[in-house]
Amino acid sequence: MAPEVYVDQSDDAQVDGDLPFTPGTARSALSRKVFRSVWLGTTSSNVGTWMQNLALGVLAYDLTHSASYVALIGFAQLGPLFALSILGGALADVVDRKRLLVICQVEQLLFSLVLAWTAAQHHPSTLLIFLCVLAIGIGNAVNAPAFTAVLPLLVPKEDLPGAVSLQSVQMNLSRVIGPAIAGVLLPVVHPSGIFVINAVTYLFAVYVIVRVAIPSVKAPAHDSIAQRLLGGFAVARRDPLVRYCLVTVATISFFCLPFVGLMPVIAARDLHIAPSGSIYGWLYAIFGLGAALGAVSVGSVFVTLSRRTLIRGGLGAFTVFLALFGLVGNIFWAFPTVFLLGYAYFVTITSLSTTLQAHIPNEVRGRVMALWIMGFGGTVPLGLLVAGSVASATSVRTVVLAGAAVAALVTLMAWLTTATENTDLRTI
Repeated sequence: MAPEVYVDQSDDAQVDGDLPFTPGTARSALSRKVFRSVWLGTTSSNVGTWMQNLALGVLAYDLTHSASYVALIGFAQLGPLFALSILGGALADVVDRKRLLVICQVEQLLFSLVLAWTAAQHHPSTLLIFLCVLAIGIGNAVNAPAFTAVLPLLVPKEDLPGAVSLQSVQMNLSRVIGPAIAGVLLPVVHPSGIFVINAVTYLFAVYVIVRVAIPSVKAPAHDSIAQRLLGGFAVARRDPLVRYCLVTVATISFFCLPFVGLMPVIAARDLHIAPSGSIYGWLYAIFGLGAALGAVSVGSVFVTLSRRTLIRGGLGAFTVFLALFGLVGNIFWAFPTVFLLGYAYFVTITSLSTTLQAHIPNEVRGRVMALWIMGFGGTVPLGLLVAGSVASATSVRTVVLAGAAVAALVTLMAWLTTATENTDLRTI
């Protein structure tokens, strides 16, 4: 395995009394100056992204009142992750990652402005909205593997659990802050204004990426194009631990996660609240808050536990709370249920991601993490397309409960599998 590459900021790792933070915790990772800068910059950008995601769901439902169109917009957001993550992963291992990240951020900024102009029209084109969202999704699909591959290079290996935990926190803290802000601003600035704000937040990410030193780790020059594109599959085929993590996350994302994209429909039909109202914004934010706390728990209160234990326990809790969310019929019970659902989900996801990141070598990290991104985000829109059709033919409650049934099977397999039995997941 190639040695870990990171920018040493050991002086920043000192606290009162010159005592270092406990290795592996979120606090220790955040004490690394370069990691901290990138984390803060991308958090600002992701807040804008989740403001836009909430506004998109509301706009799609208000224009059509169709679960299928809401699902289609969700597909445009995340579908490119499935189709293009392999390409993004290959690029991340052979080109300058900093330049690639900047180009992708700028592309998303520009199409967010086009989306804002489209939404501001008297009769917005549903087709043009779809195409703009698809273009933004393409930029994100190419960007994501490179950014995920950079993360472990910004901290020493012993701080990787905390770094991955914080990365998950960033993703989900933005789910809290973004929808909360959007819920307040949406009645005032309308979806077009939210899209402009999101475009501006990309500038924060560009500024940070340009200023920091990002180590470059490239694949061997003799690799063929096919090896560069399919290298992640080769690793997954021969490594049972990698295969287990990827199959688990893909299964959950396809069968269990469509409820996130169909949240506006759940709000209107099952919880009897307006998707364009502030209560819906807070419901979305509470899910993100639970997810953020679940992620940070992996790098703090649960840091000494076996990741295998966390994966199994997290899956079991996720199954229970997903089923409860499918049965909830009023907003009062929806808030605590969706909070616990988000918490259990990201305890599981963060544990899986930390296990995978710590296990794979740097020279194939971009390509393997491209498969993770395909499983984590790319399969969600495919499941959402199916779920949208099923929800239109039956009910959205049917979709959620079916996802809970699949989650129960995944939990059972987690207890039965031997893929990780020969590895101490606390030490990899």
